[in-house]
Amino acid sequence: MKNIALKLMYNGAAYHGWQVQKDLPTVAETLEKALSSVCGGRVKVTGCGRTDAGVHAERYVANFRTDSRIPCERLPLAVNTRLPEDIAVAAAFEVDEGFNAIGSCLKKEYTYRIFNSRIKNPFYVHRAYFYPKLLDEAVMDRAARSFEGTHDFRAVRSVGTETRTTVRTIYYCHVTRNGDLLELKVCANGFLYNMVRAITGTVLYAAEGKLTAAEDIPAILASGNRTLAGPTVPPGGLYLTKLWYEDERLNE
Repeated sequence: MKNIALKLMYNGAAYHGWQVQKDLPTVAETLEKALSSVCGGRVKVTGCGRTDAGVHAERYVANFRTDSRIPCERLPLAVNTRLPEDIAVAAAFEVDEGFNAIGSCLKKEYTYRIFNSRIKNPFYVHRAYFYPKLLDEAVMDRAARSFEGTHDFRAVRSVGTETRTTVRTIYYCHVTRNGDLLELKVCANGFLYNMVRAITGTVLYAAEGKLTAAEDIPAILASGNRTLAGPTVPPGGLYLTKLWYEDERLNE
């Protein structure tokens, strides 16, 4: 039985997240149905992480096992004909037997996009967080960088998923502006439930003058108290944008 890794992307607006849920449309279930049709037998996929309802992925990796003899180079086109327009498989590779999309992932990058303009843009609905009050990206960047390093991130997670430890390492966290579009990029060895959205909400609090980067954010992290941090911003602005694996084919 072959172990196949897929590189894919999806617009998550119409889905209740990645993971299969009873009676709700999800990315994994939609992909499994398409793969099962192509491969001629039931397929179960393992994803590189659980994106929540409404969250997008510009880069995503999943793997599955199959006895199908269809060549990997033909698999993306065959599967894409059976997928809706908001999910696409970009490439397929046969990988080592021990490869697991989530367990083999070394680190991930998420990007949160904010449309910062007094006038709303219909083309950013469910694709960026509309924020009409003028934001200072320099203040936001300083606040974002306060999250870098190895910390207990309990203060910026939502209760809902059990985990052995809430300690994670953030390799970088910064904010940039391109016209009216702000991007918060954060790379870590793992993420807690709603962690990026809570970090973004806290960075917005700093921009509003409700807290300071130098003193308040380290104190909030040390406290572990979710109520001291900023709100969990909406899911539509969040994208999984980069992944790192030992297999370089999956990083391109």
